[in-house]
Amino acid sequence: MTAKNSATLHTAIAVEHPARRSGLRGGPGGLRGRGGLGGRATGGTALAGLGVVAFSLTFPATAWGLESFGPWSFVAVRSLLAALIAGGFLLAGRVPLPARAHWAGLAVVAAGVVVGFPLLTTLALTTSTTSHAAVVVGLLPLTTAAVSALRTGARPSRRFWGAAVAGAAVVLGFTLAQSGGALSAGDGYLFGALLVCAAGYTEGGRLARVLPGWQVIGWALVLCLPLSLAGSALGLAYEPVHLTGHGLAGLVWAAAGSTFLGLYVWYRGMAEIGAPRASQLQLAQPLLTLVWSVALLGEHLSPAAPAAACAVLVCIAATQRA
Repeated sequence: MTAKNSATLHTAIAVEHPARRSGLRGGPGGLRGRGGLGGRATGGTALAGLGVVAFSLTFPATAWGLESFGPWSFVAVRSLLAALIAGGFLLAGRVPLPARAHWAGLAVVAAGVVVGFPLLTTLALTTSTTSHAAVVVGLLPLTTAAVSALRTGARPSRRFWGAAVAGAAVVLGFTLAQSGGALSAGDGYLFGALLVCAAGYTEGGRLARVLPGWQVIGWALVLCLPLSLAGSALGLAYEPVHLTGHGLAGLVWAAAGSTFLGLYVWYRGMAEIGAPRASQLQLAQPLLTLVWSVALLGEHLSPAAPAAACAVLVCIAATQRA
C-alpha cells in the first residue's frame, strides 16, 4: 500500500506588480501599456480622448457662462458645484481619506486644474476670443510632456519629441493665424494657465496610478471647498448676475462636464498610458474648440482648418507609436 501524504502542497501565487496592474510598464516613466498599444493601453487612450473632447467644450462653455456671471464668481461657483458633485460621490462610496503622503500632490492638482487654469483662462476670455485662447491648449501638450519628464523621470524617444514639437508648431501657427497673428491683453493669463495646468496634469496623472482617477479630482475639489464657498459668496455679492439659458448651461457644463467628468476620464487614461502620450492627444483640442466656437458662438473658422486637422492627426499618431 502506498501511504497518502496529508501535507498541504505549497503552490506559488503570482502577485502582479502595481505598475502592471495599472497598465504601465517600465516604472513611473513607462509609456507602453501591457500588450503594446492593445488592451488597457487602448482603453487608456480612449479615456484620455474622451477627456480631450470634454475639455474642448470648456472655452465655449466659459464664454456662455460669462453672459450671466462675472469672471470671479463664475470660477468660484463652477468649483463649488463641482466640489459638491465630487463630495456626493465620495460620501456615497464611503471613500476613506487619502494617505497623508498624497495630500501635497492633491494640493498641486487643486492649485493647477481646479483654481489656477479655470481662473486664468476665464480672465483671459474677458478680453480674448475662444479661438485666440486656444493657443494655450496648442502649447499645453508639449509643456505637459516636458513637466512630466522632469517630475516622473519619463524618457520618451526622440521620435516622440519630434512629433510633439511638430504638432505644437502646427496648432500654434494655425491658432495664431486664426486670430490674426496678434497677441492680446489676455496672453499673460494664458501663459500662466499653461504652466499651472501642466503641473496639475502631471501630478494628477501620477496620483491616478495609486488612486482611482475620480478620487484624485474629487479630493482636489473638496480640498478647495472652503475657498470655493468664500469666493462664491464674495463674487456673487460684488459682480452683477444676469441669468440666461446660455449662462446656466455654460456653468453646468464647466462644473460637471469639464471639471469633474472630464478630469476623471483624463486622469484615468493618463494612469493607463502615461502622461507624455496622453498629453499629445490634446493636440486635437484647439481644433475641436474652434469647431465648437463656430457651432455654438458663431465665430468664423479658417479654410485652413481641414489641413491643420490632418497634420495634427498625423502628429498624434506618431506620438502614440513612438
